[in-house]
Amino acid sequence: MARLANKIILITGAAGAVGSAVAEAVVQAGGLAIATDLAGCAGMDHVLDVTSEDDWLRVVAEIDRVAGRLDGLVNMAGIVARGSVEDTDLATWRRVMAVNLDGTFLGCKHALAALRRNGGSIVNISSVSGLVGGHNLAAYNASKGGVRLLTKSVALHGARLNPPVRCNSVHPAFLEGAMADALLAQTSDPERARARMTGDVPLRRFGRPAEVADMCVYLLSDESAFVTGAELVIDGGLTAK
Repeated sequence: MARLANKIILITGAAGAVGSAVAEAVVQAGGLAIATDLAGCAGMDHVLDVTSEDDWLRVVAEIDRVAGRLDGLVNMAGIVARGSVEDTDLATWRRVMAVNLDGTFLGCKHALAALRRNGGSIVNISSVSGLVGGHNLAAYNASKGGVRLLTKSVALHGARLNPPVRCNSVHPAFLEGAMADALLAQTSDPERARARMTGDVPLRRFGRPAEVADMCVYLLSDESAFVTGAELVIDGGLTAK
């Protein structure tokens, strides 16, 4: 079934494990995935630094020029930094905020001009760390919590448009991939840390990028036409405790 037939979907952070899984899932569902990431990332359709407003304006304008429409946006790009509020320096705080929160804001803001013509869907990738706190994730918690409530504001604004633009947030727990590996590498004993993190998840494993991608396809498709302003948790039961 072509769930995203003829839909044009812009994906940020598409060189990463989850971003590439989303791009693949979009194509498998019959859509056209426009993959973007930083300069030097192979296989991207556009270079896009999500913290650069000029980059956003350029990429959205080029998509409009070539395709004449945009049906969906997945704000996937993100970084993580480990540190308590005392350990986190201001430069690290600002960098995490710039990528995770500013980047999502700029994507929502500038993609709306194209999305509002025919209606569409924005999917913002937050985290379970946007729902619950961690003593050593001060900047990441704050940025992902911001994404959660920004999503609701965008959803309420988008609902006023005709046709409407929907906006939802996805909240994964630990996922297999480079981000988890980098976070574990910052610990004194990565194997022990992985075992501890896995033990915290009722389903006793990390999530898979393809599982997040499937949820994104649902939110981008017409199957979720009455879903907006929602926070969809995909965490193996972690936040049910």
